[in-house]
Formats: sequence, C-alpha cells, structure tokens
Amino acid sequence: MSMFFYAAALFCIIYFFHRRLCCRYPLFTDYPIIGMLPDLLCNLWRIHDFSVEVLKSHGGTGEFTGPWFTNMNYLITSDPINVHHILSKNFKNYVKGPEFREIFQAFGDGIFTADGEAWKYNRDLFQSLFKHKSFELFLEKTIRKKVQNSLLVVLEHVQQHGSVVDLQDVFNRFTFDNICSTVLGYDPCCLSLDFPEVAIEKAFNEVEESIFYRHVMPKRVWKVQKWLQMGREKTMTEACKSFDEFIHALIASKFEALSRCNENEETGEDCADLLTTLMREGNKEQHDDIFLRDAVFNLFVAGRDTLTSALTWFFWLVATNPLVEEKILEEINQNFGSNEENAVLSAEEVKKLVYLHGAICETLRLFPPIPFERKQALEGDVLPSGHCVNPRTMILFSLYAMGRFEEIWGKDCMELKPERWISQKGGIVYVPSYKFVAFNAGPRTCLGKDLSFLQMKIVAAAILRNYHVQVVEGSVPTPSLSVVLLMKDGFKVKITKRET
Repeated sequence: MSMFFYAAALFCIIYFFHRRLCCRYPLFTDYPIIGMLPDLLCNLWRIHDFSVEVLKSHGGTGEFTGPWFTNMNYLITSDPINVHHILSKNFKNYVKGPEFREIFQAFGDGIFTADGEAWKYNRDLFQSLFKHKSFELFLEKTIRKKVQNSLLVVLEHVQQHGSVVDLQDVFNRFTFDNICSTVLGYDPCCLSLDFPEVAIEKAFNEVEESIFYRHVMPKRVWKVQKWLQMGREKTMTEACKSFDEFIHALIASKFEALSRCNENEETGEDCADLLTTLMREGNKEQHDDIFLRDAVFNLFVAGRDTLTSALTWFFWLVATNPLVEEKILEEINQNFGSNEENAVLSAEEVKKLVYLHGAICETLRLFPPIPFERKQALEGDVLPSGHCVNPRTMILFSLYAMGRFEEIWGKDCMELKPERWISQKGGIVYVPSYKFVAFNAGPRTCLGKDLSFLQMKIVAAAILRNYHVQVVEGSVPTPSLSVVLLMKDGFKVKITKRET
C-alpha cells in the first residue's frame, strides 16, 4: 500500500513539473488535477470582459490549461503582431483543424470549417457569386423592400402605441427574413406586427449557445452528454434537426422551382437567390443536398446573426451617445435633406455617409459579432511575441479584447469615436485587418464585408431618419454566452417619431 502511495505521489510530482514546463505563460492559477478551469467557470458570466483584464495583465498573450488529461489547452492572444503572423504571414501553418470541425459540427463542411482544397473551392465559389452584378442588385432590392415594407412598418406601429420593444428581437426577425429571401428566395415574414414565434430562429440561437459551451467544457464531458443525449447536447441535437428539416424542405422546393424556371426559360430576379445560383453553378453530384445544406447554414450564420449583433450594439451605442447620433443625422440631412416620403436610401447614396461608416466601425471594434477566433498549428512555430507554439497547439484570438487595448487604439479606446476612422480630407481611414479583425484577416478575410456595410448603413440610416431610439431606464446590456455576441436579455427600447 505504501509503495502504491509513494508511486502515486512521485507520478503527481513528475506530472506537476511536466505541466509547469509545458505551460510557460499561465494566465490563471493552475490547480492540481482541475487545471485553470475554476477561474474560467467563476468568471464565465463575464467571460469577454474577464478576458480583457487577464490578457492586459499578461502583455496580451498567455496560456490556459484545462483539467489534467483533457487536452483542453489553449494559447490565447490579443497581440495584433501575433494575429498578423498567424492569419497572414504563416497562414499555411494555421488551420481550423479536425477538433474545430467537431465542435462546430452543425456547420458541416461549409466555408467556415473547411481547410485546404475544400475551403478554397468554397471561397472561390462564393467570391464569384457575391461579385455578380445581378446578385448585388438583388440584395439591394431585397433589403430596401424589407426595410420599407416590414421594419419601418413595425417600428411605426410600436411608436404609435408607445410600447416597449426588444430591438434585438426586431433585428433578429428582420435579418432572418432578409437572409431567407437572399439565400432561399423565400420570405417567412417573421417580422410582422403580431411578432409570430419562429421555431427555426430559436433553434439557431440554441445551436450557437451549445457550440460556445463546447469550448469551455472538457471534450469528454460534452461527448458523454452527446452520447446520453442530455443537457445542452440534447438541445443542440434537437435544434440541428429542426434546422435540417427546414432547409431540406426548402431545397426540395427550390429544385422544383428551378425546374419550372428552366422550362419557362426564366433567368430574372425570381431565380436570383444564392441557393438557385449554387444549384446552377455545379452539377448535382458536386452540389448535392449535403453540400447545399452546409452552404446554406454557413450563409445563414454569416448573414443573419452577425448583422443582428452589429445592429443591436450600434443602436445601443448611438442611443447612449447623443452627440454621435446628432452628427450622424447632420450628415444624412446635409446629403439628402428631410425624409418626408420615408424613402430608404440606395447603395450609392449610403456610400456618401462617411461618419455613419465610422460609427459602425467603432461598433464592430468594441463589440465584434464573433468575439473570438480559433486556429490550430500544424507544425511548431515561434510567434513574434516570443511565445513558442507546439504542433497541434490550439490558439484563440480575443477580438473583443483587441478592441479595448490602449496599445492598439490609444488611451481613448473605450470611447465611441467615429472620428478615428475619418481622415482630414473626409475620407475613410484604412486600418490593417490584423488590428481591426471584425471581418477576419489574411486569405480568410470575410467575403461579405462590403455587403455587410451596405446592409447596416441602409438599415441604420432608415431608422435614424425616422425615429429616435431610447433605452429603457435601468436596462444594462450583458453579452450573451454564445459564439455570436448578442445581448443576453435583449435590447429593450422605446421608439419615438423623429421631428422633421
């Protein structure tokens, strides 16, 4: 018995020192057996702000080690030079990796999870689709129509009744309708006066929350939960099933519609959505139901949740910074005058709104829709900061923390200051993507960046020209625990008519 005790003690001592050698830059206290998990779990409710504090106190880069034998180890950084090295200079050595695809299982083999040739094929395909002039016109027409006929109608109804509304829910419904129309050519009319319950929207949120918990729970734990179908894993399974049934039904319907288009030799706007274009671009073996399902899911995440997040935080920042709101309105009025006809600005018109562009950039800097990015090293490397990277090392970038670092943005980094994006000549200031990583950086820079700015500007200008958004007293936003940075309890506001 004593020999067993001494052997166990010796093993623990050896393993303890082994972990100390492996973890040279600890972010938290590394406890025996349970690693750094206690500090993480205790601060999970404020994980994004906690990451800012911890990374600032460790020079922007450090290591997290999970419980022993869980392989839950990460190198975490918010250093822009490291980000530039990983996402651009040494791009080929850093991939999403098989573990990423396992955690993001719901994304399938779409563009966000793919590596190598599969990723390159998806990227080239979507790049060609987004650059089609017909698609740009289709997208602009779709969003302007949705703003005019749904968004402004709902907000007018709310302000007439003087009721409190969850603006995040409004944007969720708006972007869901918009992405359905853009990707599937089908408008589910989620944004309407009766605010119908949308099961598929709820399913999306549940999938994202479950993916977040897969990041903070040991793999063996969520694997067991998945096998037993309990807790968040059961929720995720049911949510994915709901989404897949919804998408596969629409894919089947689209094949029928496409067949009718071909018979009638129609190629106009009725067949201009992305799903139809994907079906036309490849043969049925290349673009089968699974490929189309994965493509649609990835497009939904890119074009729905990120826009909801950006618009929600934008209006919270503007509502709590009246001087910025005043300057945005001044710019709109100088360029387009009063809004007596409630006209929704066009793509060409919103390009003139430089100050609005700066305000949106500030929103994305302070509240990036995707608050963290994940990569895996293929081979050993040394980062510019001097930190060593072993093969298969998992690396997390805290985009949220990067937007709050004085070293990157100056001492006024916590202020909403659109002017930092505007040159002395009145143009838009260029900031390297490895400092402003809201749209990723390097070869994987977001293909929909320009389209996202276009949609946000159209929506923001339309609302601000017509209405004043007032935050309900006592309402303090808390970031949700999800892979997309939303407000945990929604965004409660009152809407009043803008005086012309």
